[in-house]
Amino acid sequence: MMTGMRIFVAFLLMMLVVGGAAPLARAQLGEMRIIRDTEIEMGLRQLATPVIRAAGHKPEDIRFILIQNSDLNAFVAGGMNIFLNTGLIQQAEHPGQLIGVIAHELGHIAGGHLVRGREAAKYAGVQTILGTLAAVAAGVAAGSPEAGLFVLGGTQDTARRTFFTHSRAQEGSADAAALEYLNRASINPSGLGEFLQKLASQELLPYDRQSEWVRTHPITLDRVDTVQTHVMDSPLRNQPLPHEWKTLLARIQAKLVGFLQPEQALLRYTDHDSRWAARYARAIALYRTNNMPRALAILDELEKTETTNPYLYELRGQILLENSKPRDAAAAYAKAIKLLPQAPLINIAYARALLESRDDNQIPLALTQIQTALQKEPREPESWRLLATGWGRLGELGKEKNSAGLVAYALAEEAMSKGDAKVALPLVKRALEQLPKDHPLWLKASDLRLAVEKVIEKN
Repeated sequence: MMTGMRIFVAFLLMMLVVGGAAPLARAQLGEMRIIRDTEIEMGLRQLATPVIRAAGHKPEDIRFILIQNSDLNAFVAGGMNIFLNTGLIQQAEHPGQLIGVIAHELGHIAGGHLVRGREAAKYAGVQTILGTLAAVAAGVAAGSPEAGLFVLGGTQDTARRTFFTHSRAQEGSADAAALEYLNRASINPSGLGEFLQKLASQELLPYDRQSEWVRTHPITLDRVDTVQTHVMDSPLRNQPLPHEWKTLLARIQAKLVGFLQPEQALLRYTDHDSRWAARYARAIALYRTNNMPRALAILDELEKTETTNPYLYELRGQILLENSKPRDAAAAYAKAIKLLPQAPLINIAYARALLESRDDNQIPLALTQIQTALQKEPREPESWRLLATGWGRLGELGKEKNSAGLVAYALAEEAMSKGDAKVALPLVKRALEQLPKDHPLWLKASDLRLAVEKVIEKN
């Protein structure tokens, strides 16, 4: 599994409610992959911060979740989560187009157009939110939110239309809000207009040939004309975007193509391309095509130009860890963490490298890294799994007398993070039996049991 950019396979259900129009049997369901990457997530937040603030939110209030899908789409769901297809990011011609889409989705949040299912996703980690929402969507379409998985067979089109598709009125409202946010943030609104114009012609195509965006965000010529009129009247329409935003988007796009289409990246970014983003994409693509020496050689050069870039050390750690060099990987991750102390995905990767190094003296440091990650992302299943591993190792060494109870508690948290309350219940019961009542985690385990039982009772 990837440790820097990580790809999770969500429940197989989402393709029913978002994917193509043709009915799919259970055995034919496609996989929905969610990507986690610190650099990309923080880069998106950096690009979007002005419009997020203009919308009245703190940047940390909005979570960006990437879906590995080449189609153009974005939507909000399960709270203030903005889901972005990688295809939308990769096809953005400049940052203004991407920022315009994000502003539009913030407009849906402001208008209360959130996809239902916040409660259903409450106990799920990022990688399971989509699957949870898909099950709820099918239930809603069938008239029973509790129906979930049992009604997926023939409701995919209804679920998609009634659950994920916004009305034209909501779309107009989100457009107006987006334009207001862009204006407040002093950002050229042309990008939103360009994006809508690019997709407007798809309204005339058959349903199954339209992009996901058009299917879930109905576009009309009136909408496009309204946005374009605003753009033409805006005093900001000729204002250039900051150069650093263009650099940032170029790096995000380079990283995505390097990881997701490495062969294409090697053709697009040749040895003669001296641009920083091009060399970055090439290093990633070479690693993804099992050419570690050349990948590390390019990283050596990049690190000389940007000695304080934590993502270069993170990538080095990932390459080394996946090539069975956990001690060297841990050293690289240590540099990344020194530069970016509270980056949960990097904390987790560092902990994994420390545990895989089989150096018992490093277990406490690994546990510290995991606990640091959990402070910011308490619903990441991998963190709880690694915590269970670390506590188990300490128990084997005779350095943790409550090891069995702690392991059971961590595994219960992992199960709940995956949305599996039935697996969590016996584990949390075992934790409560084995942990002394004066242990700091006994109360947390007790609270977890109540949450587990509540979810089971509700379902």
